[in-house]
Amino acid sequence: MQTNKETPRTPSPNPVAPVSAGRSTSYLGPGLLIQGEISGNEDLRLDSTVDGLVSIGGFRLTLGPGGHVNGDIVAREALIAGEVTGDLRVRDRIEIAKSASIEGDLSTAKIVIEEGAYFKGNLDIGNDNTQVGTDLDSLLGSKKKGEKQ
Repeated sequence: MQTNKETPRTPSPNPVAPVSAGRSTSYLGPGLLIQGEISGNEDLRLDSTVDGLVSIGGFRLTLGPGGHVNGDIVAREALIAGEVTGDLRVRDRIEIAKSASIEGDLSTAKIVIEEGAYFKGNLDIGNDNTQVGTDLDSLLGSKKKGEKQ
C-alpha cells in the first residue's frame, strides 16, 4: 500500500482557485505573455504576464503570485497575489495578499489588505447604494436648518 509520501508529485492538470458550483474558471499559466486586451464572461486565474486591459465584468479575477498585469483590471471580485501596474475597478471586493504589489488606483465596495502587501495609489471605497443624507455635512446642514426656523 502506498502512502502520500511515496506517491510521486505531479502537477495538477487544472491549477485553479476553487470554483463556485456551476461556474467555470479559465486559467492562463506562467509560460504565457499576453499583449492586448483580455475580456470574458467567466472567472479567470492568471499566473501569466499581461500587457493590457483585463476585463471580466461580473466575474472573479485571481492573479497568482507569479502573475503580472501592466494595465487596468475590471471585475466583480479580485484576489491579487502578484504584481499590478494599473487601476483596479472592482465592483464588490478586492483582496490583496501579502505577496502582492500594486501601483495604481483602486475602486471597490470592500477591501482586504494583508500585512506585507505593497500598495501605492488612491483608494475609493464605497458603493452605489449610498443613501442621501448619511454624510456628516448633510446631517449637520439639516440640523442647522431646523435650528434657524
